[in-house]
Amino acid sequence: MNQSQFEQAYRPEWQRFGQLLAILEKKSGAARKDPPRDNTVAAAEFPARYRRICNHYGLARTRHYSPALVDQLHALVLRGHRQLYKKKSNGLWTLINFVARIFPRTLRQNSRMFWLALALFCGPAVAVGIATYHDPLLIYSLMGEGQVLAMESMYSPENPKTGRTRERDAESDFTMFGFYILNNISIGFRSFAGGIIFGIGTVFLLVFNGLMIGGVAGHLSHAPYMVKFWPFVCGHGAFELTALVICGAAGLILGQSLIRPGRYRRVAVLRRRAPTALVLVMGAALMLVAAAFVEAFWSSSAFPPQVKFAVAAGNWLLVILYLLLAGRNTGES
Repeated sequence: MNQSQFEQAYRPEWQRFGQLLAILEKKSGAARKDPPRDNTVAAAEFPARYRRICNHYGLARTRHYSPALVDQLHALVLRGHRQLYKKKSNGLWTLINFVARIFPRTLRQNSRMFWLALALFCGPAVAVGIATYHDPLLIYSLMGEGQVLAMESMYSPENPKTGRTRERDAESDFTMFGFYILNNISIGFRSFAGGIIFGIGTVFLLVFNGLMIGGVAGHLSHAPYMVKFWPFVCGHGAFELTALVICGAAGLILGQSLIRPGRYRRVAVLRRRAPTALVLVMGAALMLVAAAFVEAFWSSSAFPPQVKFAVAAGNWLLVILYLLLAGRNTGES
């Protein structure tokens, strides 16, 4: 690509980035406490566009384009650097903006990876769940006898602390909250990190987790365990399972960057796509914290199953509407 083609292809991107900088620099000068909608949109678009401008600047220097073009892109990079690394005055607003706009919008922009991760997880889960339900002995093909006994004791009607092993039945809800956070996030992070092995690790973990969760669900859908199992898991499932799939989607993004780098070096494509994957992982981590909270303080409560199922339905509806609608622009399809 010569310089003329390069400028023709990317000049609209540079102009838009300049507009975003003007909005953000005006906001900084005015020091407004409640930024208007334009400022919010600019802040949401800024990080991804800044990364692309840095990439364009690097390409212009590497290809020895004209000094005027290199200087123009360098000026944009410097202005962007000042905006990106300036002292943040309102950390709470940054968190709210991330949850309300950046995370759901980024997930929708990468919806194909989400649906692929969902298929890799749900396909094995549903198939093995149905098979194990019809033949409960199939669970021993997935788990050892000791693991099966421990799982059955967790959801036995005789267990006063549903969902907890005998070693943890005396621990407080707050202690279990911390345990669930560590457990959930470790599973999600492994699914994400597995993408660095050309996506193979992520695919394996999505399928493996689907097989295990489906097998457990099918096995425990028989008496006497089903009366404890489903009321316990239904409440936090919307947050936990969705977040695990999102972590898998983030891992698949890393894998795709390495498998299909196009005409760029794999490392360059990975650097460009990794921030997008990180946004998904950070959002999923917040969902896993929410799942741990529900699991520790609600799932093991003594409310009737009908109430728990109603709350679970509300949680699923909340998650679906949030991911579909939050942060949506007027022109977004």
